This record gives sequence, structure tokens and C-alpha cells, in this order.
Amino acid sequence: MIPSLIHDNSVEIYQLRIWLKGISTMIWRRLLVKSDSTLADLHSTIQIAMGWDDEHLNQFIIQGKSYGVYHDGGIDFSDNARKVYLSDFQFRPNEKFTYEYNFYDHWEHEIRFEKQVPLDSKRTYPLCIGGNRHVPPEDCGGAWAFMALQDHYSPWDIEYQIVELFEGYEDGDQDEDYINDTLHTLREWIRNYYLFKLNRQEINKELCQSFKEKQGESTIRGG
Repeated sequence: MIPSLIHDNSVEIYQLRIWLKGISTMIWRRLLVKSDSTLADLHSTIQIAMGWDDEHLNQFIIQGKSYGVYHDGGIDFSDNARKVYLSDFQFRPNEKFTYEYNFYDHWEHEIRFEKQVPLDSKRTYPLCIGGNRHVPPEDCGGAWAFMALQDHYSPWDIEYQIVELFEGYEDGDQDEDYINDTLHTLREWIRNYYLFKLNRQEINKELCQSFKEKQGESTIRGG
């Protein structure tokens, strides 16, 4: 929903925990969202909070029914995700539903409705309050492919890979550009998946900016 310092007392705050299934160590986020958020709002919130690029199709499966934000050439849904609100589902504590993203790599997120929490007039929503680890690279092939890549680029293999790189350079098998590209890839994997520290401040800044822009677009259309 749109972040605002003016809050409707009838709006409730839902605490959701989202984790990406099939990956070890767990990739997860904990979010606070307003009950009058739409499913389209939640889709955008998940994309930003998890770190996806929103380049692929998506769907929610909630209480046995599919919902999603429509993309050209994608699934037709019977309901408009911009008109379905979280409060419509009357979630029970610990109730789960699913968010799927990228039907080729099949990233499946389990979303647990943990509880309602008091609305805080000093906060803007949606808000990320916890989590761990970076999501896999887009189009990497899915959970099993990502796990294999994670093993390949693990810190424990780095010394061996670096030795091989420079031995290849000395033998004339590898040029400098290849070595630099490989070192960059190794560095990015270590930074994102082994040294990664969740920057909630940056996520929340992006959430706030994104929803302010949507609010502006809605105001222009309404005018």
C-alpha cells in the first residue's frame, strides 16, 4: 500500500514471513504490510524486498485460487490483482500461501501470515524488518542449478580456482580479460552469498520511493 504519515485507524498491519523454498541456507524476509494493500502491491513489495528484477511472470496461490499481476503473453487471471485486498482473505495466524516467480526457474516463496501488529504512526508501510541472504541471479536455472553454482563459487574453492586461473595465464591458455571477468564473478558470489548482510535501510528506502511513485501515478490518473 502507499506509505503515508496519515493512517486510517481501521487499517491493520500484517506481519508476513517470506522464504524462498529449495535453497540452503535459507533466504527470507519479514515484512509489515497494511491490510488494505492489494495483491499487486504485495507483488511489488516482495520483488523489492527479496531483490528480484520483476522480469518474469508471477502468481499467488491463496486459499486454493490463483491470482497474479498480468503480463502480456502470460496467464489470464479471473480477478484483477489491483482490486483484491489482503484484508479480503481474513488470514488466520500462521496461515500460509504461495508466491511463484519465473515459471521457468520456478522460484516458489512460502508466505506465512504470522500475526497482526499495532499500527505505528511513526512508520511508513510496507516495511522490511528482517531477513537474510541475497536471492539467486535471475535466469540461473532454478534452485538445483543455483545450489550447484553456489558450491562452485564457494569460498573453499576460491584458492584452487585462482591458482588455476593464473597457471592458465602463465601457460597462455587464458587472457587478462578472462581472468578479470572470472575474478569479478568470484567476488560477486562471495559478496552476495557468503558475506552478504541485509541492508534493510536500503530496502525500505526503495520501498518508500516505489510506492510514492505509484501514489503519484494514481493521483495523475484520478485527476
